[in-house]
Amino acid sequence: MERQNEVFWTGEEIEGRRTGGAQIGEKRLFLDQQRVGELEFSPFKRQKGKKAKGPPYISVCGPPEKTLSMPEEGEFYGKHGEPRKYDPTFKGPIQNRGCTDIVCCILFIIAVLGYIAVGILAWSQGDPRKVIYPTDSRGQFCGQAGTPLENKRQLFYFNIMKCASPMVLLEFQCPTTQMCVEKCPEKFMTLLKAYTNQKDFDYYKNFCKDGVTRTMGVPEILSQGLCPAMLTPSKPFTRRCFPALGLKGGVITVGNDSKFDDGTGNMRDAKDLVDGVKNATVVIEARQLVMKIFEDYTQSWYWILIGLVIAMLISLLFIVLLRFLAGIMVWVMIALVILVIGYGIFHCYMEYAALKGDAGSNVTIQELGFQTDFTVYLQIRQTWLAFMIILAIVEVVIILLLIFLRKRILIAIALIKEASRAVGHVMCSLLYPLFTFVLLAVVIAYWAVTAVFLSTSNEPIYKVFNETACEHSRTTCDPANYSTSSMKAQCPDSECLFAFYGGETVYHKYLIGLQFYNVFLFFWCANFVTALGQMTLAGAFASYYWAFVKPDDMPAFPVFSSLGRSLRYHTGSLAFGSLILSIIQIIRVLLEYLDHKLKGAQNKFAKFVLCCLKCCFWCLEKFIKFLNRNAYIMVAIYGKNFCTSAKDAFFLLMRNMIRVAVLDKVTDFLLFLGKLLIVGLVGVFAFFFFSGRVKAFEDTAPNLHYYWVPILTVIIGSYLIAHGFFSVYAMCVDTLFLCFLEDLERNDGSAERPYLMPESLRKVLNKKNKAEPDQ
Repeated sequence: MERQNEVFWTGEEIEGRRTGGAQIGEKRLFLDQQRVGELEFSPFKRQKGKKAKGPPYISVCGPPEKTLSMPEEGEFYGKHGEPRKYDPTFKGPIQNRGCTDIVCCILFIIAVLGYIAVGILAWSQGDPRKVIYPTDSRGQFCGQAGTPLENKRQLFYFNIMKCASPMVLLEFQCPTTQMCVEKCPEKFMTLLKAYTNQKDFDYYKNFCKDGVTRTMGVPEILSQGLCPAMLTPSKPFTRRCFPALGLKGGVITVGNDSKFDDGTGNMRDAKDLVDGVKNATVVIEARQLVMKIFEDYTQSWYWILIGLVIAMLISLLFIVLLRFLAGIMVWVMIALVILVIGYGIFHCYMEYAALKGDAGSNVTIQELGFQTDFTVYLQIRQTWLAFMIILAIVEVVIILLLIFLRKRILIAIALIKEASRAVGHVMCSLLYPLFTFVLLAVVIAYWAVTAVFLSTSNEPIYKVFNETACEHSRTTCDPANYSTSSMKAQCPDSECLFAFYGGETVYHKYLIGLQFYNVFLFFWCANFVTALGQMTLAGAFASYYWAFVKPDDMPAFPVFSSLGRSLRYHTGSLAFGSLILSIIQIIRVLLEYLDHKLKGAQNKFAKFVLCCLKCCFWCLEKFIKFLNRNAYIMVAIYGKNFCTSAKDAFFLLMRNMIRVAVLDKVTDFLLFLGKLLIVGLVGVFAFFFFSGRVKAFEDTAPNLHYYWVPILTVIIGSYLIAHGFFSVYAMCVDTLFLCFLEDLERNDGSAERPYLMPESLRKVLNKKNKAEPDQ
């Protein structure tokens, strides 16, 4: 049966519901939230014999003269929840709120107390001297103050050729006698040769155990393992004596000689030492590289500080200019970024063209291989060609994004202008990252110190080492009575030497679990500190947005008020969100560990599955960070628990998916360009200063081995400084964006329900407030 007096509302007419009703012909249907009358929402309704056209419409049954009700907003929005209703009492972050997620709060407090207990246990059992000082075969620390070995800071190996690689040396597991000495050997000498000369023998005894006298024969000394058979020129590295290997005419030398006496009368090539000290040449080059870098820092540290101060001043100037000239600054910033990258492309091309025809410039990076002197790479054309291609791709991507997002940039500029005003009213927010940095530094320091004490809380383990076949080889032994033990009787040439640190007690069995707990609590506490900063800033900026008269309706100290609310009422919500994120991060760490273990495996299916899991959890971590960030904003405003706030934030964003996908990300992109501009300006200045390319700086710039060392330091430091300032801006933009979306749902621009968004944003969105009613 056909319905009478059926009225259709199109999608455009539905938009008028926020103004209190929809105009249809000469009649106006007012919305009544009290009645749900005869109403049908028909998004896919079609007329008979005709294909549906136009937007969905609502069919309202009954005479138009009657006051009818609209469907619930949630019904219109489907599964994305109900929009906010107008609340005349809402004036920003709710003051009268209660504690949220109490169970998580209690769990977090217990976990932190357990973390403190683990730290105390580790500090009572651990001994950092095991990391700081090398350990000899008796388990004594070389160079420890207040001991007989105080002046013996270097660890000497009797037979370095028994060591498989430098890693064995660093892990204290080299199967040869190790002892502490004042300095490493400086010349070739064998025990046989030293035995014939008193002066040489006195020098040789510095590298022998106590009790060696000249009255003892050479065979007796060697059989008891009291002295090494030979000494080779060595240099200290990580307080351990390494053979002084070098290259001379393409031949490996030790002490400028290509051969040496092994102590048994045989002359051996110096390259034989490489088997004992695997990759020793790389180690020595690395040591030289580290020393040169250290020297560069000592020569340029004050100039680096000046560069970082310049970066901080530029960041502050940039934010101040955004406060008054947001629109101009954004377009100037876009133009400068394009010009800076364009200059980079031009400079790379000029260097590429200048090297044409130079000898050796056409060598490829693959043919050149790894070089510790990175300036070598700047002498080949392929390096500049690669830089030019990378910069060109970045330039094209930025230009294309600007072309496609040019209309949305206007809205983003209006949002950035409002963020500038908000930061201007809450200037102390710019200092808050320092507080977050201090808290994160405390968390990182506590984790690092606890990890060191846990890793050094093992007991020294001694094992049997021998040169001939022995059934007790590598078994645990006690050095105190080993000389009279049955193992020594069965293997006369064996020795009981310190091997590594371990233990068999209950504490040592669960040590790996304590290390895992230390890592997990590190992630949890670090994420909690970050979340606290986000919620604090969100509460401060939300109080600005919802203030009808700014700044009169704002709290006197918005940041401190928001920080107090966050800690007093929402510690549980902060702990809940950071716990979820920490679990995902721990899973990612475990996946990376498995990937490292499976690098040598040939199972391609396992590698594929592991790669997919790593990708999925990476995406999941990014999504959880995004969700947590918006959930903390809703908690700061409404004071609800984490799950409810996360749901409300997610549905609010889903109801405005286009705006979220475009507008919010455009502002993030513009802020990223700001950071890129600051880093680019400071980096270009540092490049011309430290490289000496500008004549005005030739006499001022320090003489360096590698000018890229201070340049990279300044660039990385500038990015961290700019990120610290712009993180406040980004949080402000995200908070104002959510408030802006809620403003559109709560209010309609009427005198009773005016929009609280700024006039610039209303103009861009073609929204306006009606005049106040006559009194």
